[in-house]
Amino acid sequence: MTRDDPLEDFAHRVVEVDGVAKTVHVTGTGPAVVVMPEMPGISPDVARLARWVRDAGFTVFVPSLFGVDGAYPTAAAGEKVVRRACVSAEFRAFAGGGTSPVSSWLRGLARIAHAEAGGPGVGAIGLCFTGNFALTMAVEPAVIAPVVNHPSLPLDAPGELELSAADAASLAERFRREDLRVLAYRFEGDRWCTGRRFAAYQRLLGGAFIGRVLPAEVANPEPPPFFRDVVGCAHSVVTAHLVDEAGHPTVRARDEILAFLSTTLGVTA
Repeated sequence: MTRDDPLEDFAHRVVEVDGVAKTVHVTGTGPAVVVMPEMPGISPDVARLARWVRDAGFTVFVPSLFGVDGAYPTAAAGEKVVRRACVSAEFRAFAGGGTSPVSSWLRGLARIAHAEAGGPGVGAIGLCFTGNFALTMAVEPAVIAPVVNHPSLPLDAPGELELSAADAASLAERFRREDLRVLAYRFEGDRWCTGRRFAAYQRLLGGAFIGRVLPAEVANPEPPPFFRDVVGCAHSVVTAHLVDEAGHPTVRARDEILAFLSTTLGVTA
């Protein structure tokens, strides 16, 4: 896809949490799943993923956190979005910052989504810059199905996690106590999400962390310009670097995510 996505099949709402208002695009019926954007925003590929989740039987909430909603990810525009996000007070892009403040807003969104959609709980899918937010949202009891895709934060510490010590302890205890699971995906050789980061998740969560690593050579060789020129490696497993062909490894990853959400949130295909 080389055009902007008008997101015409989504309802566009303003959701306020603790006095902070953000646009959220909503579609579908069934238990709630929050699908967060990857850099540089809610691209056509992110919207495509949201529609796949919707069509699997969920109400999908896509919050606008940065960038231009629906925009095709060009290199020049994307670099500007990254620079703004890295200095934003909402995000902790570098080591030592702990959990990003926007996680509190996302937990509030999960509570609202659960109250509206019902079901046993809420799923959360993070991507790249927001990858780890799917896990930090699980401090909120409503979130029971987190999916962490190629988490890139902190940008300057490939073996560390974007988590405060208190949140890390809380998550480890909750996953142990409630026997929860988190799915995670990355490509081999991804310089933004390395094997060292997955190892750090494994140390924190033990067997609750289910990490999948795909060969770099199966990634889409013709991603949008931002991913080709700025990201510069196989990175976005179920969005920009997905190859939409039956049986392809990236499609199997997508299907595993949908199955995990369906099983955990009680949706029958």
